[in-house]
Amino acid sequence: MKTPPITTPDDLSLLLQVLPPRVRKALTGDDDRQGLLEIVLDLGRPAIARYSDRQSVLDPQPIDRADIEGVIENVGRFGQDNRAGIERTLHRLSAIRNRAGGIVGLTCRIGRAVFGTADILRDVIEDGRSLLLLGRPGVGKTTLLREAARLLADGADKRVVIVDTSNEIAGDGDIPHPGIGGARRMQVPSPEQQAAVMIEAVENHMPEVIVIDEIGTGAEALAARTIAERGVQLIATAHGNTLENLLQNPPLSDLVGGIQAVTLSDEEARRRRTQKTVLERKAPPTFDVVVEILGRDELAVHHQVSEVVDAILRGTEARPEKRLRREGRIEIEAPPPAPEPALASVRRRLRIFPYAVDRGRLDRSIRKLGVPAHIVDQPSMADVILTTKAQEKRRPRRLREAEHRGVGLVALRSNTLPQMEKFLRRSFADDPAADGRSEAVQEAEDAVQQVLAGGKPVELPPRSGALRRLQHERVGEGQLRSESRGVEPFRRVVVFPVPSAAAPEADGVG
Repeated sequence: MKTPPITTPDDLSLLLQVLPPRVRKALTGDDDRQGLLEIVLDLGRPAIARYSDRQSVLDPQPIDRADIEGVIENVGRFGQDNRAGIERTLHRLSAIRNRAGGIVGLTCRIGRAVFGTADILRDVIEDGRSLLLLGRPGVGKTTLLREAARLLADGADKRVVIVDTSNEIAGDGDIPHPGIGGARRMQVPSPEQQAAVMIEAVENHMPEVIVIDEIGTGAEALAARTIAERGVQLIATAHGNTLENLLQNPPLSDLVGGIQAVTLSDEEARRRRTQKTVLERKAPPTFDVVVEILGRDELAVHHQVSEVVDAILRGTEARPEKRLRREGRIEIEAPPPAPEPALASVRRRLRIFPYAVDRGRLDRSIRKLGVPAHIVDQPSMADVILTTKAQEKRRPRRLREAEHRGVGLVALRSNTLPQMEKFLRRSFADDPAADGRSEAVQEAEDAVQQVLAGGKPVELPPRSGALRRLQHERVGEGQLRSESRGVEPFRRVVVFPVPSAAAPEADGVG
């Protein structure tokens, strides 16, 4: 799909006028002004120009109080969010204050209306569904919002209202920047009032579309749901880089349906082959489509958010549509097909809560092995809790509560990378009955020796049913008793010191 060239109007001269004269002079001769991102003025330090790939000193003479006060006088009052703007531009100045409230630093962010960036999402923007944009700071979320508002107001002739909390979408001053086209803009007196202004917009001004930058609180998420339930299209950004990040953010997870813990009956848990307590989506999502902005020319699009969230909560990896802009053309890559049913349990998305286990080492192990696992922040969101043998022996309250809810527990012998990688390899072995046979038997033999020497039960790592049967057989040969405990896929063998009068058959209790 061919797209028109992207154009970037530059009103940088209006920002230069408020800067100290020597800083202005240094920037006037800059040949790379189009790549300029921000100017940093810190008391007692040289002025710095930051670009996308570098930074440079503009003037070796340190910034003094007169320089700072001159900029403040030129731009006027800073708001409660320590931000100020230049009227009818998209430039933003943010202040750093000392403990007494005096301004000792300024970050002058260059704002540009980039026309043409929304063409990569034009079909999604214009189809009437509510759209949520995610991505790291500086990746272009606000620019895309501004372009979406202009496309819908001018191209689709819709009534568009922008709730502009920090004046980043439509610029500072009473007259909005022309980059928003015919959309209307409502300013927000303070960040705490954003949710109220969102409701006011839909009640007072009859919009067909509401555009919001940075939904960040539970009150704003609730206001967004209220607006969507009235049939108004929402286009917004929110804190978070990915859909899975958003699901783990309690105040904002409601934007994509929210999460609740549901306790299944024994029969239903066996049918699903899951633990008794599972996570399910709580309500319909506020947003129909979620877009992860990976770069200025690369997006990941989740079209059916309700289905994607349900799949993630079942442990399946999300498979978004990919969109790329290359040399003026838009390339759309369809999502990869869902895994075959026979492999679904092998390539499931494993959610791990580390308890007294080094989170950084675990993350490195996951990335090194490339397994479909991720770390969660709460035990209630986990398929398995990964801890150490020492913590398992202590059995702290948090572990007891998680086990009571049916969450699997795996204990490492030590808090080391090799032990973590060993756990991950076992969890994602494609054919554990073939590949892990000798290792499973060795584990059973080691456990027999430990029990005979110490007289205390020993729990083995989780294994498949076929490998557990081998372990039970080896324990029986050592004249000890063993049982299988836990739920799939974390069911494991426990070896006891007292021989049983009626030893279990091949796989003990299953």
